[in-house]
Amino acid sequence: MGPEVWERVLREVSPWVHTIQFFFQGEPLLNPHLAHMIRDAHANRIYTILSTNAQALTPDLAHELMRAGLNRIIVSIDGLRPESYGAYRVGGNLEKSLQALRWLREAKQATHARCTIEMQCLRLRTNETEWREMQHRYRELGADCLTLKTAQLYDFEHGHPLMPSDLRYARYEQTKDGTYRLKRRRRIGCLRLWSGVVITTTGEVLPCCYDKHADHALGNIMHESLQAIFHNEKARRFRSQALRFSPAICHNCWQ
Repeated sequence: MGPEVWERVLREVSPWVHTIQFFFQGEPLLNPHLAHMIRDAHANRIYTILSTNAQALTPDLAHELMRAGLNRIIVSIDGLRPESYGAYRVGGNLEKSLQALRWLREAKQATHARCTIEMQCLRLRTNETEWREMQHRYRELGADCLTLKTAQLYDFEHGHPLMPSDLRYARYEQTKDGTYRLKRRRRIGCLRLWSGVVITTTGEVLPCCYDKHADHALGNIMHESLQAIFHNEKARRFRSQALRFSPAICHNCWQ
């Protein structure tokens, strides 16, 4: 997201929004304006969250993020061995992510920042023997807390090689005919559709983060106000449909 779109976003949301998550279907550390954007949000008393694979983190960038007032940074580390890490983070380097945790801790201490450093691991078959080790070592590695999270998988109907062997730790359950389906939670509607939106790098406003390909864009913040988009006919129609039946983007949603 470039400065022009960001300035429009901040002007629109700063009077009322309480949280901005600086990530969606991409690596936020690649944005050269990231620290400036976080600083702007912090100046407007907005809670800021960043989620990253940390492959592009440097010591200088770690200090920039801490000085900018970042409230929470999530570092995805899906394994403590190169083999288990690389099974999901294809092409990633485990040592870079572990080094990033150390740099973040050092920057936090040096700047007296109040940022929470969270280590996050998806529960996968390839790393399931390491969960307990992570629970014992996350502080040693540089994190303040650890989240073990169920994984969203595609083509799961007939099983998936990354699905945990213990299905208590999967988003999916096996049916009588041997296929798999998403575990259903008892819920009415979806809070996400009334509590926030996703804004893409070009200003497109999406109903939620499961609209990964922007198939249900509600409008563009560069052409009209966010308030108008949030309450327009397209937004109302999408929420109404979500109450009556699940659109395709909801079929693999765990929220």
